[in-house]
Amino acid sequence: MSILDSKIPEGPLADKWTKHKNEINLVNPANKRLIDVIIVGTGLAGGSAAATLAELGYNVKAFCFQDSPRRAHSIAAQGGINAAKNYQGDGDSTYRLFYDTVKGGDYRSREANVYRLAEVSTNIIDQCVAQGVPFAREYGGLLDNRSFGGVLVSRTFYAKGQTGQQLLLGAYAAMNRQIGRGKIKMYTRHEMLDVVIVNGKARGIIARNLVTGEIERHSAHAVVLGTGGYGNAFYLSTYAMGSNVTAAWKAHKRGAFFANPCYTQIHPTCIPVSGDHQSKLTLMSESLRNDGRIWVPKHKKDVEAIRNGSLKPTDIAEEDRDYYLERRYPAFGNLVPRDVASRAAKERCDAGYGVNQTGEAVYLDFASAIERYGKEQAYVKGLDVDDKKVVTELGKKVVENKYGNLFQMYEKIVDQNPYETPMMIYPAVHYTMGGLWVDYNLMTTVPGLYAIGEANFSDHGANRLGASALMQGLADGYFVLPYTIGDYLAHDIRTGTIPTDTKEFDEAEKNVRETISKFINNKGTKSVDHFHKRLGKIMWNKCGMARNEKDLKEAIKDIAELREEFYKDVFVPGSENEYNEELAKAGRVADFLELGELFAKDALERNESAGGHFREEYQTESGEALRVKEYQYVSAWEYKGQPSEAVHHKEPLEYKNIEVKERSYK
Repeated sequence: MSILDSKIPEGPLADKWTKHKNEINLVNPANKRLIDVIIVGTGLAGGSAAATLAELGYNVKAFCFQDSPRRAHSIAAQGGINAAKNYQGDGDSTYRLFYDTVKGGDYRSREANVYRLAEVSTNIIDQCVAQGVPFAREYGGLLDNRSFGGVLVSRTFYAKGQTGQQLLLGAYAAMNRQIGRGKIKMYTRHEMLDVVIVNGKARGIIARNLVTGEIERHSAHAVVLGTGGYGNAFYLSTYAMGSNVTAAWKAHKRGAFFANPCYTQIHPTCIPVSGDHQSKLTLMSESLRNDGRIWVPKHKKDVEAIRNGSLKPTDIAEEDRDYYLERRYPAFGNLVPRDVASRAAKERCDAGYGVNQTGEAVYLDFASAIERYGKEQAYVKGLDVDDKKVVTELGKKVVENKYGNLFQMYEKIVDQNPYETPMMIYPAVHYTMGGLWVDYNLMTTVPGLYAIGEANFSDHGANRLGASALMQGLADGYFVLPYTIGDYLAHDIRTGTIPTDTKEFDEAEKNVRETISKFINNKGTKSVDHFHKRLGKIMWNKCGMARNEKDLKEAIKDIAELREEFYKDVFVPGSENEYNEELAKAGRVADFLELGELFAKDALERNESAGGHFREEYQTESGEALRVKEYQYVSAWEYKGQPSEAVHHKEPLEYKNIEVKERSYK
């Protein structure tokens, strides 16, 4: 048997989850009171899991490094959450959502997990409506849906451009109820710095109080990581500044295999980089591609004129515009999946058609939508559909109702009115499909250690479809983990409280203190950000939207050298026993410097292109990703002391319910 046992239930795909729930162990309500669970991270995955497990009766300790769970990065999600409700009557189904997700992930995701995700998606919407999440509604009061990239149906539920915020507030309210009951003990401004393994099982964590600097020991019968993704390894990304890989990486170093680290999502609609002064990038929701049309000028003379300011984009005639996604992918148009749209934008900009000063931007234009909606409203109101001023005003109001906060955000950042001139967008790092390897129960290779949401690898393959992140996080937290964790905890009902005065906790705390002391006492000359920025440039230039063998080999060498320099020359001001954000950042960047090397190693090993992993040597004649059948597996890396020494394991991916074929969106 493979060292990777995915524990996928036998039987037909549509019956696996129901059969599994019927057969796994349960913990009765009286015994749940005897069991402690630690949850690290309180975004949509961690927050929903904490609330649900506490509601079931478990004693939950929840940790987040923010001052409130409301500030988790889930709050930044804009466009929506998928569910196969088929409210639009346009042919959606559980199978269609499953199929779109596997195809969107370029046939590199685990079939059984994805089908379960599609199956429970419908429950999520009912749960959130019951919590009071203000989803958009149609005139008659029914929940509205819009479409997202990579699909031919409308299945995305949304709350204007604030869907993540509204869903997080729902989970936060459910958490607060349990905090008030004493079933959740909330530890804000705490960062997990190690997992404690006792007799081969995860039995606790070492955490640092970020306000006082105090190192704390916390024990439990199981540990759940809902700590998000690692995109900030690129320095510039759409992630919150504090998002990091530390919790997952510490778990990796304690025995949890890290899967598919090279699968990174590049989001096609972000505000372009404006210079080296920036510390983060801003996302413009993919929902904008429902109504916005993406284009660049057809002629380079027009590009030059736009760059030098002698021509406005609105002055370019329709016949002189290249709506390149509509041209290349007529069936899906502007709603192709994210990886396809991102590469297409890069191709046009690399060819010299980028429309900003750096040459790395394309237009996202709402003029057609404003005119279309305006004429519809004018017709409804009995007004002159040929009166351009009336049509424009009416159309702007419709667009404002759908996307108003996004347009406002864009104008504040760029100082241009997107109702009157096209937005400028360019791809940026947005999400990571890789993460800790988990089995069907969401348990890592360390017994008792679970990973949920973006922290695991399980559902998206090589590319995530838009509006699926919120779906996975809430599916894991509300509907999957609360069942599967009981199968493991059923054996712990007579274990009693896990003590923290043991040699395992001593050793873990000692390691944490030594690392902190090393940073504080280092006599370096350069800031943490200095090294983080340099790592980000290596990652973006050599492991970013396109990769090749030469660059990846150089990246591995460059990152190893940078890591060595970092430990010799980083300077961390202040002391360890106080609020010290530079110290916290130093630990996070140290982990990024190890992850980055494994990332490049994983990308080098995979001699194919698939989804978010695009190897320049492996592409079709038309520039699309060229998948290779022999790489139809999950890469799972075992830590052996250094990223360069990591041992590679493979979980074969079998597709018995889907035909693996060309991933065409034409």
